[in-house]
Amino acid sequence: MKYDPDQKREMHKKILEAVHRGFRRQGFDGAGIDGLAMDAGVTSGAFYKHFKSKADAFRESVSLGVMEFRDAVEMFQKEHGDAWLDEFAKFYLGEKRSAELGDSCGLQSLSPEVARSDPSTRSVFQSELLKAAKSFSDGLPLTESQNGTDSTWATIALLIGGVTLARAVEDPKLADEIANAVSHSVTGGNEIE
Repeated sequence: MKYDPDQKREMHKKILEAVHRGFRRQGFDGAGIDGLAMDAGVTSGAFYKHFKSKADAFRESVSLGVMEFRDAVEMFQKEHGDAWLDEFAKFYLGEKRSAELGDSCGLQSLSPEVARSDPSTRSVFQSELLKAAKSFSDGLPLTESQNGTDSTWATIALLIGGVTLARAVEDPKLADEIANAVSHSVTGGNEIE
C-alpha cells in the first residue's frame, strides 16, 4: 500500500515525537530501536523506513528539542511582551522541571548525550542552538542585548543547568531551592510558585 506524501510526513512526525520522548527519557544508549519503534506504535522495519539509523533518529530528535525550546521562547515573547523572561523562567524552572523526563526540555535532557555524540550530531545541535540563542537575545531589553551575547548565553546556561541540577537531586526541597536560586538570578527576584 502506497502512502501519499502528506501521510508519510504525518507518520514521520508521529514516530519522531515518540523517538524524541524515548531519547529524553532513556538517553541515547538506553533507548533501543525496538523500544523506540514500539513506543511509536510501529515495527522496527517501519522505523528504518523513516530513519537510516538510531544515530540519524537521534540527530532529528536533537534538532526537534532545540527547535521546541526556541519556539517556546518566541511564544512567551509574543504572549508576554517585556515580561516574557520572567514568565518563561517561571514555566521552565517550574512546570518544565517537574514534567516527566520524556516531556522535559530537550536542551536539558539531551545536551549531555550530544556532548558524547558524533561530530554530525554536535553540528546539528550547534546550528539549532545558535538560532535559539538569537531568538532569546532578540527578546531581551535593548540594554541587555547591547551587552552582546554574554547575557544570552549566561541566562540560557543558568536555566538549563538549574533544571538539570534540580532534577538530579533526591530532596524536593533542595530541588526547589536550586530552582528558586536560578530564578532569582535570571529574573532579579521572582520565585517559582
